[in-house]
Amino acid sequence: MAEDDRSGEGARARGTGPGEQRGGGGAPRGGALGALLGGAAGAPGAGVDPMAFTAADEEKRRGVRRMKVTATGLLVLVAVVYALATWAEHSGAGAWAGYVAAAAEAGMVGALADWFAVTALFRHPLGLPIPHTAIIPRKKDQLGASLGAFVGENFLSPDVIRTRLHALRLGSRVGTWLAHPENTDRVTSELSTALRGALTVLRDNDVQAVVGEAVTRRADAQEIAPGLGRMLERIVEDGGHRRVVDLVCSRAHDWLVLHSDQVMNAVQGGAPGWTPRFVDKRVGERVYKELLRFLTEMRDMPDHPARAAIDTFLADFATDLRTDPDTRARVERLKSEIIHRPEVQDLIASAWSAVRAMIVAAAEDEQSELRLRARAALLSLGNRMSADPRLQDKVDGWAESAAAYVVTNYRAQITSLITDTVASWDAEHTSRKIEAHIGRDLQFIRINGTVVGSLAGLVIHTVSRGLGA
Repeated sequence: MAEDDRSGEGARARGTGPGEQRGGGGAPRGGALGALLGGAAGAPGAGVDPMAFTAADEEKRRGVRRMKVTATGLLVLVAVVYALATWAEHSGAGAWAGYVAAAAEAGMVGALADWFAVTALFRHPLGLPIPHTAIIPRKKDQLGASLGAFVGENFLSPDVIRTRLHALRLGSRVGTWLAHPENTDRVTSELSTALRGALTVLRDNDVQAVVGEAVTRRADAQEIAPGLGRMLERIVEDGGHRRVVDLVCSRAHDWLVLHSDQVMNAVQGGAPGWTPRFVDKRVGERVYKELLRFLTEMRDMPDHPARAAIDTFLADFATDLRTDPDTRARVERLKSEIIHRPEVQDLIASAWSAVRAMIVAAAEDEQSELRLRARAALLSLGNRMSADPRLQDKVDGWAESAAAYVVTNYRAQITSLITDTVASWDAEHTSRKIEAHIGRDLQFIRINGTVVGSLAGLVIHTVSRGLGA
């Protein structure tokens, strides 16, 4: 009795596939992560169709058909044997014919029963809507839910995860693996590729906005006057400001020498209009000479009184920055005005482009300081992990705790990947897909049923004859 595949072929010709039946609306379950997982699994057209028949699937279907022919041929054979043995028994061929007929008859019963059982998994036998048949098409969603629950209860249990990870000894394995330089080079290369990819995906405008907002918020929240006061105090104590004073005095002296006419003209221009011009000129020359003398003495005399006055002023200013409320408030207002100026905001935002270019260049260069330091750090970590049992235990504990946290809090969302995916499959298409994968083994059930039925029939007939029945 050959099985009819026409319904399956017709469904394939119609192009049924995932997304045609969602099972209860196909809405992803399990919160945000469930929506993410469910949407990825059940969204029509999202990538390659997981239920599409591949060349390997078609080869398996051909194997199933060959096994169907074999099993059906064996049924036909025992039917022919039964007919011939019955004819021979009625023709007086002898007692052996009865034994053969009984074995063949039981073989037919076993073959038919197993054919019915196997066929009922995937379709209605002979097209008749017999109760509890076409189990997979009718109960696809329930099977998916049961499979998800089974996986969740037996594989996504915190105890199971912890036991399995503890047996793996991840700390020791990872440490031993990282201790080999070739593996460290591979990890460094992969991390560099991932870093470049992440920086490429990020939009400059978004990152610049985040960086600018973060820097501005941090600057607004942090009072800088006390810190500036402490820094200025240390500079004055160490005499670090004196080099700056030397530079200013030297540059001011040189400027006066080069622009003597401008200085004298500026002094003369500020004189009253009623003074004689020669008096204005003498006053301008006098002021210029005094300024030049003053700057020359400051430049050449480390103990000049003006330098001491500068030291005192800076020390007092440092104290005011730390302790005087009015000075601190004025510094904060000045800081806020500077940080919110458009040109400063543009400078902060543009810093991201420079940083990204620097990181990308370092990630691409195998001899860059970034990659060399990352490689050395990974190699050192691998050597430590491979030799330090306490560090291994810490790594194992972190891995076990992280995995247990995930399965404890997101088990429903993870198992919904199974249930929602199965719910999104077309029932008839799913049935044919499953049959292609396990149908060949199921046909052996029919063959075994024929053989076992024949042997059982022979034994029963023999016992019956032996008891005189």
